[in-house]
Amino acid sequence: MSSFNRRFFLLSAAALGGTSLSGCGFEPVYGTNGAASMLLNNVLVDEPKANESYLLVRELENRLGQPGGAPQFGLSLAMQLDERGVGRTSAQVTNRFDVTGSVTYALRDMDNKEVLTTGKVSSFTSYSASGSTVSELAAKDDAYERLMVILADRIVVDLQAYAVSEAA
Repeated sequence: MSSFNRRFFLLSAAALGGTSLSGCGFEPVYGTNGAASMLLNNVLVDEPKANESYLLVRELENRLGQPGGAPQFGLSLAMQLDERGVGRTSAQVTNRFDVTGSVTYALRDMDNKEVLTTGKVSSFTSYSASGSTVSELAAKDDAYERLMVILADRIVVDLQAYAVSEAA
């Protein structure tokens, strides 16, 4: 058993009024005065054109929210995906695939169409093709969905960093 007791630490910090943690200079990016709070429910992501881009837009909207009225920002996406076999059996049958993806994005001001920031994120995931046809298709779909989650997370982190740098 560890000598560090997280519950005791958190209770002690709460009893001290958080003074032991408040001096670190960090504040929530989506907090009341958080630098990235301007992004929440205020970014219109371009309409998806394929299933993978639909998955990415869905994940971005889950993290940033959907604009209720006239959004202040627009987000354009350009995606590149690739799939290649990486594992083979002794009979030369591919049983493992890597799925790589990269997204170039641009955040723009909706009023004057000025591009505020751009970036590119990339990642990969894999799936096994060693089961039945149905299980292989399910594994492939899951791999693409996992990749879109990763890419959406990276885009949102970049956008948060942009918002913090603009607020500073």
